[in-house]
Amino acid sequence: MPGFHFVTSGVILAALIIGVTIIITSGINLLTVFCILVAASLGLLFAYTRQFATGNQDRIIREEENFRSFRLTGKTLDSRLTRSQVIALRFADDDEYPALAEKAVNEKLNGKDIKQAIQRWRADHHRV
Repeated sequence: MPGFHFVTSGVILAALIIGVTIIITSGINLLTVFCILVAASLGLLFAYTRQFATGNQDRIIREEENFRSFRLTGKTLDSRLTRSQVIALRFADDDEYPALAEKAVNEKLNGKDIKQAIQRWRADHHRV
């Protein structure tokens, strides 16, 4: 979402630069404090909005993969799998998923290692 990431962050950064420039040229007054507070609050809103969306999506991915594991093996995901491992496993084809999930736990593979071990890639085009 380039509009969100580049345009919005650019506008927020411009507002912060303008606020700092006004403080430097005009000194601290009510307007300059307001400009800095608005820019700071927009920056925080920008960061938290993204963090909340990806956090929620990570929870959904874990539940989807938990169901997928149950569907394929009759068991839910191993509780020792980390968030990054589960997120990486979602790219594995159903045929290699159970063995790769077990290997991830036993060998403590990180997300990058899991992705490199995948033979048949399953794309996820719905990530936020």
